[in-house]
Amino acid sequence: MTELAYRIVDVNEANLDEYDLFCKKSKKKEEGYQNKVKWVKDRFKEGLRIKLLLINEGPKRGFTSRGFIEYIPGEYAWRVIDAKGYMVIHCLWVVGRWKGRGYGSRLLNECIEDARKQKKAGVAVVTSSGTMLADKKVFLKNGFESVDSAPPSFELLVKKFRDAPSPTFPKNWDERLSKYGSGLTIIRSYQCPYLDDSVAIVLEAANEKGIKTEVIELKNSKEVQNLAPSAYGVFNIVYNGKLLSYHCLTKKELLKLLK
Repeated sequence: MTELAYRIVDVNEANLDEYDLFCKKSKKKEEGYQNKVKWVKDRFKEGLRIKLLLINEGPKRGFTSRGFIEYIPGEYAWRVIDAKGYMVIHCLWVVGRWKGRGYGSRLLNECIEDARKQKKAGVAVVTSSGTMLADKKVFLKNGFESVDSAPPSFELLVKKFRDAPSPTFPKNWDERLSKYGSGLTIIRSYQCPYLDDSVAIVLEAANEKGIKTEVIELKNSKEVQNLAPSAYGVFNIVYNGKLLSYHCLTKKELLKLLK
């Protein structure tokens, strides 16, 4: 079968209205998407790049966004890693029937080539199974190696361009968690447009259980790197000093965990 035509576009402040940010693109007026737009505009000046995969789905649909990659210099990464001198991938996503056709690798290579041009030491990414983070298989297939791990199931993968110190996770996870006392604490950012919905679910479940809840917004990469109690960084649920989750949950799943 002949592969359909595709193109990869560089989304920036000048063409943001023409394209989309992929996640939650069908609900651009919702608060989550609008918060992401504001977040992205602030990050562009820090070197954030978003590459959108557009696939030609025929005369009626035309070129439609079916994937994307988001990355930023390690000094400004919204993941809890020390990756100075590296490019750090936040998200890599291809959806539906377009998975498994090599588009993930093509998006990844866009980032790799960009990092080479910027004279970075390499490219790093945080992975974890069973979450919205990209599966590590696509990275291993493209020459990445595991260099560190963090609880409960995070791996730090790196593709180096030259001999340089590897990025690392911090080791003070218990100390980070100890800062959040009794009750329920939601540590969140606007890096992911789905988090507004996730926070609402947590608040609703906590209210049903009569649990005191605090929401802490991480406003910049330094706060993420210094305060977040998991390597994912941008979303964490802490209950009585323990990490309850670092990914989105349904209300049913959350109520079960709160038992």
